[in-house]
Amino acid sequence: MSEAVVAKRYADALFQLGNEQGKIEQLVEEFNVLKEVFESNSKLLTFLKHPRVNNAEKKQFVDEVFHDFSSDIVHTLKILAERHRIEIVPDIIDHFIHSVNDAKGIAVATVYSVRELTGAEKQELENTFAKRLNKQTIKLNNIVDPSIVGGIKLRIGNTIYDGTISGKLKRIERSIVTAN
Repeated sequence: MSEAVVAKRYADALFQLGNEQGKIEQLVEEFNVLKEVFESNSKLLTFLKHPRVNNAEKKQFVDEVFHDFSSDIVHTLKILAERHRIEIVPDIIDHFIHSVNDAKGIAVATVYSVRELTGAEKQELENTFAKRLNKQTIKLNNIVDPSIVGGIKLRIGNTIYDGTISGKLKRIERSIVTAN
């Protein structure tokens, strides 16, 4: 089974547990911290994946290091370490956050522009695309990309809305090439 499918199953199980216990917000906060820990400390992953470290030591290490986290997260980390799947923790976190955002009607989008967008411009984009996608809100992440010449490009999930000058020029070029 692929790691993405496994990560989604763990995330779905944790989401259901958190939902039943009313601890979704707590889990989101803990997962954000956990993701930062895993991304900033490569030796942690190396230790938890190392074949010479036995499972009892790994579990004890997880208990000691993550003792402030909820028991559901600690148990999941122990299971993942035991089953040699600890490297999928960031994927589990991403799937979990996506599930929480879906449940709340929130979409996360990346907007590419030539310059940093103002607060009013971001707000207008959020409102427009929230209505278009039937979402409560949209969280925008603005990335400055001078190569787009002008306009904006918005990416929500796997969908891209391209209103850039460079995108329009590429579409004109394709239509000219296919016409010949």
